[in-house]
Amino acid sequence: MNLLSQIVIPLFVVGVIFYGFKKKINVYESFLSGAKEGLNITLNIFPAIIAMVFAINIFLDSNFIYFLLSSLRGVFETLHIPLEIMPMALLRPVSGTASLAIMNDIFRQFGPDSYLGRLASILQGCTDTTIYVLALYFSSIGIKKIRYSLGVGLFADLVGIIVAFLLTSLLF
Repeated sequence: MNLLSQIVIPLFVVGVIFYGFKKKINVYESFLSGAKEGLNITLNIFPAIIAMVFAINIFLDSNFIYFLLSSLRGVFETLHIPLEIMPMALLRPVSGTASLAIMNDIFRQFGPDSYLGRLASILQGCTDTTIYVLALYFSSIGIKKIRYSLGVGLFADLVGIIVAFLLTSLLF
């Protein structure tokens, strides 16, 4: 199995080159054209990625999210929602990396088999990085009007968060 995994990609490349020669396509020129297009896409999405990373770092480093959540502590206690999971729930639609870091902290502090660890795992699977996806993919193909996509994506994330809380409370 190890040998097969090492030769799959080289065999695929050789197969593509052979197919290009068979169809009388200039493989090298097509490769260069694709590389140029990939570089242009990278240059187009780079500002969106930098802006997203910058905004997330400011948001996390300012501790605003923790201040906001501590002021709503009574509401979360009434609903039996652990306050420790809320930063992950709020940041998951924005950044997968930030939510993974928070999940890692939850695992370290409470353990992966704890209620919070299981809730974090289910939350990670029930939601998506909606704002990141919209910023990255829509900017790469030049879509400017994202209003409805944003609304539907954030609504799906809200449903995912609610389902994660329900599933965890019912199953664990």
